[in-house]
Amino acid sequence: MTEMEKMANGLLYDANNDEALDTLRLKAKDLCYDFNNLKPSETNQKKSIIERLLGRTSQRFCLIPPFWCDYGFNIEIGENFFANHNTVILDAAKVIFGDNVFIAPNCIFSTAGHPLDYEQRNRGLEYAYPIKVGNNVWFGAGVIVLPGVTIGDNTVIGAGSIVNRDIPSGVVAVGNPCRVLRKITEEDKNKYKK
Repeated sequence: MTEMEKMANGLLYDANNDEALDTLRLKAKDLCYDFNNLKPSETNQKKSIIERLLGRTSQRFCLIPPFWCDYGFNIEIGENFFANHNTVILDAAKVIFGDNVFIAPNCIFSTAGHPLDYEQRNRGLEYAYPIKVGNNVWFGAGVIVLPGVTIGDNTVIGAGSIVNRDIPSGVVAVGNPCRVLRKITEEDKNKYKK
């Protein structure tokens, strides 16, 4: 089994000493570099790079540079996706975003993790577990989502949260570790001046 096959199957794999994975990461990093160094007004060029980089895009999406990822092909974004400055997606496993996902600045989505055993870690071994985000999810600034997490539809993750477990649909969740604070209710529709 290749290191890439191990990576795709959630097994320990050698992320540091495999030429095929190194080549794929360098290709993605070059595309990220090109994207990050375009002028803000060069929207068509930015869209073209993201469409080549990511595994699946939608008709309407916006990523504000800088943006970084490891491979790109494991990232799928739904319709009306928005990611603000300094979004990082470590996509050794699939990272799937639903429709109408909004990501504030400085958020990290990391599918990659390292073994607790130092000997395995020192050999360059790591694991990757997928992240899945439902529809209509908003991430506040500085959120970190860890490997293997699923976040349900219509949920808000508060700024600065570290999400290390699944979060259900229709809730506000905050903290370190992130936990459900409350359900989102009909009253929330009337909270702000119109």
